[in-house]
Amino acid sequence: MNEAASPGKRRAGRPAVLTIDRIVAAAVEILDDEGLEALTMRRLGTRLGVAAMSLYRHVPNRESLLGEVVNRLFAEAAAGGQVPESAWPEALTGFGRAYRRMLLAHPHAVPLLAVHPVDVDLGLELLTGLLSCFESAGVPAQDALTAVQSVGVFVLGHALAQVGAPPGGAAAAQDEAALRFYDEWFDSGLLAMVTGFERQLVG
Repeated sequence: MNEAASPGKRRAGRPAVLTIDRIVAAAVEILDDEGLEALTMRRLGTRLGVAAMSLYRHVPNRESLLGEVVNRLFAEAAAGGQVPESAWPEALTGFGRAYRRMLLAHPHAVPLLAVHPVDVDLGLELLTGLLSCFESAGVPAQDALTAVQSVGVFVLGHALAQVGAPPGGAAAAQDEAALRFYDEWFDSGLLAMVTGFERQLVG
């Protein structure tokens, strides 16, 4: 095959095309592979094959980059927890499970999400489907937000306990017995929270 015709090749000397999506995707890869401390603008530029200064046209600083990473990962969790036309307890449970799946898939991101909350407006937009389940059942918006935020904090705290690693550290290796312990603990805690909110909001 002619190398110039290959869709996966760039012409020699042609600069890499940067987009915010490409930058954030590369940042998540570095976070997963090397940990939070390794995620610097210089390291990100190297991963993308560009000078670090090129990144500042899209993200003004590292703090902004971390915010974009958090938003991207939360969007992943929100998409995985959609339960169309379900009762809110089922939808809330689905969100909790999806959020945990995302966190355990990106263990180095767990400490980051613990200290760097998702953008509020984006979070509400991503959770529109979940919150509409509460609205359909006549649950006041503030009560719905309290339930969702409480489950989110529980999931994040549980994941932090399971990962057991400081920012930039390696996630603790776990055998089958440990994984089963954390799964059962999580299931019991999530059920207790959802059941408790169900009694409170329905009663």
